[in-house]
Amino acid sequence: MRRGELWWANLAPPSGRRPVLLLSRDDAYAVRSLIMVTQVTTRIRDIPAEVRLGREDGLSRPSVANLDTIITINKNRLDTRIGMLDPKKLEAVDAAIHYALGMEE
Repeated sequence: MRRGELWWANLAPPSGRRPVLLLSRDDAYAVRSLIMVTQVTTRIRDIPAEVRLGREDGLSRPSVANLDTIITINKNRLDTRIGMLDPKKLEAVDAAIHYALGMEE
């Protein structure tokens, strides 16, 4: 597991099984059972807290990582690895996190 990977996760209702993007620092996955993720959704609103994702990222439909929905889950909820974001998209995730948390410079 690494930051920037997309996984299928079994989340509590009403979310259910859905893709998530791993956000925790890389060294946390070996020692922590709880990790930070953000949900991936097909509801695209074109806001600065979203990063567009698609087939190039391993998803079957146009989607977004919504950084307004950062949650902490047990890593045993992760099911199947989907893929890995490229460095440019990971930079966009960092910018979206800053926007979502009001940390813009």
